[in-house]
Amino acid sequence: MKVLIITGGSHGIGKAIAQKYTSEKYQVFSISRSIVSNVDYTQLQADLSNAAKAIDAIHSIFAVLDLKKTSSITLVHNAGRLGQINTLGNLDSEKIEEIIQLNTTTPLILSNEFIKLTKHLQCKKQVISISSGAAENAYPGWSVYCTSKAGLEMMTKTIASEQQKHIPGVKAIAIRPGVVDTNMQTHIRKTPESAFKHVQRFIDLKQNNELYSPQFVASQIYTIDNSNKLQNGDIIDLRTFV
Repeated sequence: MKVLIITGGSHGIGKAIAQKYTSEKYQVFSISRSIVSNVDYTQLQADLSNAAKAIDAIHSIFAVLDLKKTSSITLVHNAGRLGQINTLGNLDSEKIEEIIQLNTTTPLILSNEFIKLTKHLQCKKQVISISSGAAENAYPGWSVYCTSKAGLEMMTKTIASEQQKHIPGVKAIAIRPGVVDTNMQTHIRKTPESAFKHVQRFIDLKQNNELYSPQFVASQIYTIDNSNKLQNGDIIDLRTFV
């Protein structure tokens, strides 16, 4: 039995990943703040900006797994938000805390629980984080998002370093999916240029049909996952992978 646990599997890239892995006969669990209909994977509703609820959700998943029959188990950190688009000095400080909690702190907490809960397993174990080019490119107006994604990638590298001494250890990789046609992109395109000076670039990408579909991204992630060519700690950009 192959198992996939994903955060934010109710919309966008997360939903496409959950559907792709389900179609490949994985047992899939999604943890997200909303529940959607007409899907074939298990959904747990939880506010992932609340650490206690996130921990409860992952423990409830492990409580129903038949770990003796598990040959592969993967945690995908997909849930995340862009938050307010504006320069520092013009943001709501409580919103900053909320985005960092969701985008960086919760993945750290869930990774911590995942590694604890799989410590005794001898199967394939991995953590895949959905990152962004914003992890290394400083976009004015995206200070919180850029910071949160940079933290996510450093978490990936650190897990890889820590797990080298364990056999089998947890493999950690991060994937930058490129610019994907999701609600986040709609939000970006509606931002006034005074708050985000690069907004026209994203408008042009949409008008020129240069956005990846969530389904394409999900298929590429599945291919990467099953290629067995990646080193622990790798940061992959789908735009160069394709």
